[in-house]
Amino acid sequence: MSISVKDVAAAASVSVGTVSNVLNRPEKVAAATVARVQAAIDELGFVRNDAARQLRAGRSRSIGLIVLDSANPFFAEVARGAEERAAAEGMTVLLGNSDQAPERESAYLDLFREQRVNGVLLTPAVLDPEPVRRLAGSGVPVVLVDGELPGSTTPSVAVDDVEGGHLAVSHLLALGRRRIAFVGGPLSIRQVADRLAGARRALDDVPDAQLEVIEQAGLTVLHGRAAGEQIAARAPGARPDAVFCANDLLAVGVMQGTAILGSIRIPDDLALVGYDDIDFAQATVVPLTSVRQPAREIGATAVDLLLETLADSAAPARQVRFRPELVVRASTAG
Repeated sequence: MSISVKDVAAAASVSVGTVSNVLNRPEKVAAATVARVQAAIDELGFVRNDAARQLRAGRSRSIGLIVLDSANPFFAEVARGAEERAAAEGMTVLLGNSDQAPERESAYLDLFREQRVNGVLLTPAVLDPEPVRRLAGSGVPVVLVDGELPGSTTPSVAVDDVEGGHLAVSHLLALGRRRIAFVGGPLSIRQVADRLAGARRALDDVPDAQLEVIEQAGLTVLHGRAAGEQIAARAPGARPDAVFCANDLLAVGVMQGTAILGSIRIPDDLALVGYDDIDFAQATVVPLTSVRQPAREIGATAVDLLLETLADSAAPARQVRFRPELVVRASTAG
């Protein structure tokens, strides 16, 4: 049997309005009455109907978060940071995985709009302002996470990935490596393109160095392993002497793929740098040099930017950009 507010009111000998105040504005009710109503709630096993309350209010207590790959530990940490910050404000995070597909992203945006979420935190699958404009036009504020739209006034939090790519390849060049390969893709993803742009910039002042792009269809360990096997299959003189990967999962795969023949030693024959500095990076067979992003702080900051917009929609939008940090380990240090 479903227990209603009327049942609680009758059990506590108070009005329905008093029960509503206890549930929503307890500071307006005498402490003794709050205790009596709460005792009735506990005794009857009453569960409030949040769906009906949200319908009346026109908003839920939820925030939508759409990431490119929920299986990637980097995005898992972003989600954790967002959840922790949202929980401190009495809000929850609903997670959607676009899998880098614009149509899946669009479906989640429609779902979150129907759910009347307070706002959406979005890592765009492609750099297209239209989905953001459409959602904002329907009254749902958007914060871009790990991405920016050029010329947009949409709040955003990201890392300077061009600088991150420059850090990674400058480190490899400083080690004397001159045949460098970049493994990543698809290049339509803004983060991948920016990291490649930074890598190319690092070569500007080193005329005898070359950069080969080994584009992959995804950013997983399996895609990295395919690239590693491709490198291992070449004659020794045709192989790169260093590889910079667009994320750590690719770098782990490259490490596995190049180990198949057993003749390529890391870092002696092949220096290897990843990106994101996920927890697993320091636990690989050869601990991985990586470019660190403050993933949990990115998620928390995204919620802060959304809260700022909810508090004052007319306030100027903030674009927060963190600086990356190179963490050197044995995959380049020897």
